[in-house]
Amino acid sequence: MQSKTPPKRLIVAITGASGVIYGVRFLEVCRELKIETDLVVSKTAESLLDIELAKTRAELEKLAYSSYPPDDFQAPIASGSQARDAMVVIPCSMGTLAKIANGIADNLIVRAADVCLKQRKPLVLVIRETPLNLIHVINMERLIRAGAVIVPASPAFYHKPKQIRDLIDFVVGRVLDVLGVKHSLYSKWKE
Repeated sequence: MQSKTPPKRLIVAITGASGVIYGVRFLEVCRELKIETDLVVSKTAESLLDIELAKTRAELEKLAYSSYPPDDFQAPIASGSQARDAMVVIPCSMGTLAKIANGIADNLIVRAADVCLKQRKPLVLVIRETPLNLIHVINMERLIRAGAVIVPASPAFYHKPKQIRDLIDFVVGRVLDVLGVKHSLYSKWKE
């Protein structure tokens, strides 16, 4: 589902899959592009922020316009009347993906994703799991049929990356591409 109008305000969720750097970089780029973000960080992602990046949730929250704990069902993003332009779950754990695919809205991340799907707003799930099992694939199929876009965190190499940041920027750029946001994070194919 490609957005026709670039989003002005996004929900960004960071869940407990390794690769929280993608979520951090996505927030940085949204700030640079003046896209407002509502942030939700899962408890497991909070641990991974420390393990993978030696960062805290508080540091991450400074990059967002607003932030909510994952158990806050009173947050505006839990309601369809407060729907944002789109939502990105980056990275998206297979547990979160399964809950979204099966309508198990037991936390704010899944509830906000459920709202996006029912409001027909773009929902982008950046998966990082590998290898995949059949249950993962079936859940992804369900979500694609429901209108979500699955973006594997699989960087390309045709843009001749020189450092890890180039690989991260490629994935973040692909998410922005899906949302219809212009960027210069990587050179397009044959550009």
